[in-house]
Amino acid sequence: MLKNRFLLFIIFLIMLIAAACSDGAVKESGNEANSGKEDNQSENTQTEEKSGGSLVLGTTAAPTLFNPYYSTDTSSSTIEGFIFSGLVTVDTDFNPEGDLAKSWEFSDDGLRWTFHLRENVKWHDGADFTADDVVFSYGIPLHEDYIGPRGLPFEIIDEINKIDDYTVEFVLSEPYAPFITITAQFEVLPKHILGDVPIAELGMNKFNTKEPIGTGPFKFKQWKEGEYIELQANEDYYLGKPKLDTIIYKIVPDMNTLMAQLQVGDINLTGISPQYIETAKKLEEQGKVVVTSGPSNAFEYIGYNLRNELFQDKLVRQALTHAIDKEAIVQAILDGSGVVAHGPGSPANWAFNPDVPKFEYNPEEAKRKLKEAGWEPNKDGILEKDGKKFEFVLKTTSANEIRQQIAEVVQQQLSEIGIKTSIELLEWSAYVEQTSPPLWNFDAIVAGWSIGSDPDPTWFWHTSEIENGLNYNGFSNERVDELLSENTRISDLEERKRIIAEADAIVAEEQPDTFLYYVEGSLANAPNLHGPKFNAANTYYKIHEWYID
Repeated sequence: MLKNRFLLFIIFLIMLIAAACSDGAVKESGNEANSGKEDNQSENTQTEEKSGGSLVLGTTAAPTLFNPYYSTDTSSSTIEGFIFSGLVTVDTDFNPEGDLAKSWEFSDDGLRWTFHLRENVKWHDGADFTADDVVFSYGIPLHEDYIGPRGLPFEIIDEINKIDDYTVEFVLSEPYAPFITITAQFEVLPKHILGDVPIAELGMNKFNTKEPIGTGPFKFKQWKEGEYIELQANEDYYLGKPKLDTIIYKIVPDMNTLMAQLQVGDINLTGISPQYIETAKKLEEQGKVVVTSGPSNAFEYIGYNLRNELFQDKLVRQALTHAIDKEAIVQAILDGSGVVAHGPGSPANWAFNPDVPKFEYNPEEAKRKLKEAGWEPNKDGILEKDGKKFEFVLKTTSANEIRQQIAEVVQQQLSEIGIKTSIELLEWSAYVEQTSPPLWNFDAIVAGWSIGSDPDPTWFWHTSEIENGLNYNGFSNERVDELLSENTRISDLEERKRIIAEADAIVAEEQPDTFLYYVEGSLANAPNLHGPKFNAANTYYKIHEWYID
């Protein structure tokens, strides 16, 4: 019955979202699951003679901190994935695997989940990993003093019970469809180090930047700010010592520099921006790199801060979208490597709704709607209302050349309808700090979201996520709140899809963002680096098995 229906739902979900993208979150479960990772031991032995070398991973975006309960940016999450381990993970096709949990089961009503933990796991400082660490870590977002942005997937947890040293039980207040796919993938932190730190101070603790200790395949060595983060192989990793000796997460100022360093071999792995795909392919023809590509479960957007009265009228937000030529951005800036977006989500996941309200490029319609909203041009041609000019700052990061170019195009196109926009470029960590909770210090931003294994959009649009969550816009709609709260309580895939589609259509009508395009992703690596291949689910899958000839 209900248990079987839930099992069928999860299996069907995994099949349907094989082409989706994960931000590290999982797609998993069934009534009982084993990781299958032990089966790789013989393969590890066969390639042992090829172990060694340093992975130099190039990026233009520096991390901010290494604590998954407080970070929000991709760079930080990437390094966290090397240092820490969660209860579960996924393979490159979104098939579920245990990580710190070797198996799990759940009750018929989906309210009670039991995880059986591995017993051969050590923290990087040599201490034993136990159920106490899981109870501590998953209790962080439940604490009354927690003010981090990751509370949403923990809100339905009523109890976390230690059954014994290697068994943990979660009791939920209601069924939560993304529990195993999202909640159970959050990395576990060491209680013996952080257990006495007040939760109110945990987000600023030196552990997060100076001395993170995990159970993952690589250990933190040093962070030279603005230059690189160095990790070294964890010899006591429960799947065996990684074949790579070190990972250098190298920060470069821009994509031109990154591509130059890739060409000469100073970097041996990096993501490729769309405007550099042809360059990367030429390097591939010369035998200098290997390029793999595919759809990403992500979208790029211009986000409006609805806390600013300029953007509180829906007509104004729709007008802004009418004024921006998204197709020209895709063709001119991305060289056609993207799909024009009209709403949230991504065509790469099963919940995508293509039938949302569309506000096509039409500057005259933009002017009409702005006039209807009370905005009239002054003698200088700048729109005014009640003595206030329509002018704002558009922020983005200096680490992303594409977003800079988008900002420049938007600035020009908005000026044509009487809106004055200035551009502010920020170094990545400063950008994250200013635009994230609790500051929300922006008028509008050029940004992007990578969607997790489960397409639940509650993170982005639910009113409860405005204060400390990821609802950057400050968007609030009563019907959307109702739909999003309902979507996670049901197991029927088609019903969830219908509910998310209705919510997405309302969001598209309200236009808290100008949704620009859905992203295509590419990865380039040195030919002698074995292991990486672009995929939408888990970029660094089995990184402990990667090696350099």
